[in-house]
Parts: sequence; C-alpha cells; structure tokens
Amino acid sequence: MPTPNSDYLLSNCLYFTAARFARHMEKIAAEVFSSMDIPPSYAYLILTINDYPGISQKELCKKLSIAPSTSTRLIDKLIKKNYVERKPDGKHILIYLTEEGKSLCNEIYEKLNEIYLRHSEILDKNHSQQLIQLLHKASEQMEQK
Repeated sequence: MPTPNSDYLLSNCLYFTAARFARHMEKIAAEVFSSMDIPPSYAYLILTINDYPGISQKELCKKLSIAPSTSTRLIDKLIKKNYVERKPDGKHILIYLTEEGKSLCNEIYEKLNEIYLRHSEILDKNHSQQLIQLLHKASEQMEQK
C-alpha cells in the first residue's frame, strides 16, 4: 500500500483537522474575551459553578471533562481573583462563586453568544449547528472508551 502524501493527510486526518479547527476557535474566543479579566477557558467553569453552587471538584471535573490537576489550577487562579471560594462541608470541600464571580455570568453569556454568532456567520448557522452536534456526540463516544 503506498504511503499517502502530506496534502492527503492534512485534509483527511481527524487529529490534524480537529486541532486546526480548535486553533481557529481559540483565536475567535480569545478575541471575544480580550476585554474580560478571564480567558475563555475559565468561562465554562464559572458558569458551571454558578449553575451548581456547592459543587465538588470531582463533579466539576466530570461535567467539564477536565483532569483534577487542571481544575485545581483553574480554581486556584479564580480564588486569587476573588471569583470563587472553597468551603469545607464535613469531609468534602465544595466550590462556590463569590458575589464578584456571580457578577461575571451575564457578561460571559454575552461573550459566548458572540463566539456563537461569529462562527455561525463564518460557517453558516445550519452547518455550525450540525458541527456542534457531531462533535458533541463524537466526544461523548470517545469518553466512553
């Protein structure tokens, strides 16, 4: 079997294509969030804590599909900014937003909507929705393995 050339690989490799797409999305998100005091990656953590006050770190990791070490780093940075706090509850440590953290949520939703509008405009709204659904389903399938 002949070895495929790089042009073929660059357009038919899921690993390369997904990483390339992620870089484009990261650029858009960074531009949109540039006026905020937090990077885009923190937005989902803040919103999840807002939706689940008193969430455990383990549950937060599960919801966001991140490693405990990653969540510790993100939470520690948000604590330093006074957006998040840890509170002991018996043997457990629970995570809450501070009032300052809660005050960010509306702006975060606006920024995430702006990201959605930007990629929907570039990709066409229907194509964008299909891609979101396909990637979500594929991610869930890969997490089951």
